[in-house]
Amino acid sequence: MINLTCVKIVVKPEFIEPFIQATLENHRESLKEPGNLRFDFLQSKEKPEEFMLYEVYLSDEAASAHKSSAHYIKWRDTVADWMAVSRQGYRYNVVAPAQIGQWRS
Repeated sequence: MINLTCVKIVVKPEFIEPFIQATLENHRESLKEPGNLRFDFLQSKEKPEEFMLYEVYLSDEAASAHKSSAHYIKWRDTVADWMAVSRQGYRYNVVAPAQIGQWRS
């Protein structure tokens, strides 16, 4: 079953730029993972200190493998003190696109 998680992150204002750089590295490496269907990195237009990670993996196992990857652990440890509040992950069931082939072009 597809694993879709949105992670809301609020960063202390003085750490916005280094957070972006660290997360771009995590984003690039996450896209290379087997089982990754999407990994989007978003920043709020209204509140630039608020970010969203939109992560889609082919399975729960692929999502778990991401959390044990070297690049994720490096990111997690690097950005931990830059967050204004603890990050919050929200899991969703995918309604559409329902077919795996529709996730990537």
